[in-house]
Amino acid sequence: MASSIRVRAVESGGVTSLKALVRHPMDSGFVKDSAGNVIPANFIKALTVSHKGKDVFVAHWGPAVSKDPFLEFRFKGAQKGDEVTISWIDNTGESDSTTATIA
Repeated sequence: MASSIRVRAVESGGVTSLKALVRHPMDSGFVKDSAGNVIPANFIKALTVSHKGKDVFVAHWGPAVSKDPFLEFRFKGAQKGDEVTISWIDNTGESDSTTATIA
């Protein structure tokens, strides 16, 4: 199965810029389907970005985050060729992770 995470990380001048798109429904548990049934809550609880075994970004999300969230941030200390790992876990116990090489 393909990863639900698309990521691009680029280092320039000692600062790494990371952009990631996470495919996830992010259902709040308050919306109904076309038949009038409540769609159960299904949202990412925690997302972590790690570089060399250290967390450089941690997000604790809830049902208010939109479908297919987009993330962008910058951090120092990485070099071209290093790897970053992005992982998430949702409220149903599902999870995903991917690794990207910094360009």
